[in-house]
Amino acid sequence: MTAIAANDDFLGHPKGVYVCFFTEMWERFSFYGMKALLLLYLTKYHLFGDKAGLDLLGAYGGLVYCIPVFGGMLADRWLGMRRAVLFGGVLLVLGHLGMAFEGHAAYLENGQVVRDTGALTITYLSLALIIMGVGFLKPNISTIVGKLYAEDDPRRDSGFSLFYAGINLGALFASLVCGFLGEAYGWKYGFGAAGIGMLVGLGMFLWGQKYLHGHAEPRDPASLRERVLGLPREWLIYAGAVLAVLPVAWLMWAAGNGAFALGGEISLALMLMLVVLGGVLLWFAWFTGTRCTPVQRQQMIALMALILMALVFFTLYEQSYGSWVTFTDRLLTKDIVPALVVRDGTPLPWSILSLLLAPLGFVVSARLSDRAPGSPWPRRMFIAIVLVMLVLLVRDCLVIPQTAGSLTYLGGLFLVVLAPLFALLWAWLDRRHAEPGKAMKSSIGLVLGALSFVPLALAAQQVGATGQMASVWWLVLAYFLLASGEMCLSPVGLSAVTQLAVPRVVSLMMGTWFLATAFSETLAALFGKLAAIEVPEGETLDVVSASASYAHLFWLLMWIGLGCAVLAFATAPLLRRMMHGVK
Repeated sequence: MTAIAANDDFLGHPKGVYVCFFTEMWERFSFYGMKALLLLYLTKYHLFGDKAGLDLLGAYGGLVYCIPVFGGMLADRWLGMRRAVLFGGVLLVLGHLGMAFEGHAAYLENGQVVRDTGALTITYLSLALIIMGVGFLKPNISTIVGKLYAEDDPRRDSGFSLFYAGINLGALFASLVCGFLGEAYGWKYGFGAAGIGMLVGLGMFLWGQKYLHGHAEPRDPASLRERVLGLPREWLIYAGAVLAVLPVAWLMWAAGNGAFALGGEISLALMLMLVVLGGVLLWFAWFTGTRCTPVQRQQMIALMALILMALVFFTLYEQSYGSWVTFTDRLLTKDIVPALVVRDGTPLPWSILSLLLAPLGFVVSARLSDRAPGSPWPRRMFIAIVLVMLVLLVRDCLVIPQTAGSLTYLGGLFLVVLAPLFALLWAWLDRRHAEPGKAMKSSIGLVLGALSFVPLALAAQQVGATGQMASVWWLVLAYFLLASGEMCLSPVGLSAVTQLAVPRVVSLMMGTWFLATAFSETLAALFGKLAAIEVPEGETLDVVSASASYAHLFWLLMWIGLGCAVLAFATAPLLRRMMHGVK
């Protein structure tokens, strides 16, 4: 791999990383904006029960991270990463815009819930488009970041931390903008804003092609023009993906309606993921046994162990879009500083302006930097824009009346704040030859993820004892611990995929990383159902019973997380040796 020229750097990293940063920021804005609303939209607007809503959320989240296995494989073998990202982006735009069609609200008639089946059909199709779009975009945009650094570039981990900040900047603004608009102005406005965001992200990726320096192109362009079944292979791949949207939409319907579920719990979507997992494990055993050198084999096995740690961590993390949302909605206060909140009218989030300022500022700064590489002005202008964004962000966090959906911004906020701090911490430890290594960092992440449930469990017990809503500051503390754990585990894991995987299967292994996240989404939904609350129509929530259910779930997940962390710490020295010098 060739190193990128020094004059292509901006704020210490290749400009292509910032192109990926903003593309992924907008993709995550659209994804998390929709996700922050989905469970509340299903339960409040279409009157799904908690269990049905969680089943659909789990199936959707699981398939979103399962399909990247195929997207990564197709990009490795034929498409190349640029084409895969562009095609995925188009599907995402269509899916998010489809979510803006909400139809009429569900209502009760003779004791039965009457729903708008036409609108729900469009919802299932839209979710399927998003699933397929993420499958093509997500593993490949992450892989491009790794290719922008030379193999021995010490900036790689900090570059992935920076890229991860882009992911979470999108998640942060998604909650503040989409989460707020959806509940305050109408669901269609929240979902529509997510679709517009993805469209801007697609434009950013198209604009920034020159900064990728050809690293995202297919290995054999001629193979894409070969005719298969009467079509060029490239167009056959696109057509197959579009046709696959229909069965995926049917899986969404089945999950939301409890159809064909084995034992009432194992959905068709989960069964599909198990089949995919089985196929990946068989391929992994064959590939490491027959196509790898002994060193490569050990590195690939170490990578698979890190992926397993990620599965456990994200099973804990995904509660933040499931049980944490319903718990916040029912049993916590919402405003961080109530005295500052605007109570008159319905204010608009100023962060809408930030979403436009950030990528526009980079485009202008990058152009100026190209023309005058030594000039300090591009850097100063970009930093000034970041400071303006921070002011607007703080205003929205403190002044806008928060909802359970919008408060999911706390995860993104802490991740954006912590990303540069952790990047500096790893660099500082590396200079002193004291960096803990990828396996140890992931183990620390598991501990912090487990401990994030302690504040919420204590809050639930407080509600049960007093009968009064607990303070939202318990949630703030929980998100701080969870985000700290994520910064130890997730960007480090993404970097490990690009370093430990055999080069010709990097995108496929990135897809396997997301397959672990797929199972975590589904497992999170299954755990979340332990605290599912079904309130009969006309009755009020039994606060004492609900708080006990939530407390039981939160303590259970804490002990599961700590138990897995102990095992991870025990195996960390062995995994470090198996990485053969990869830091």
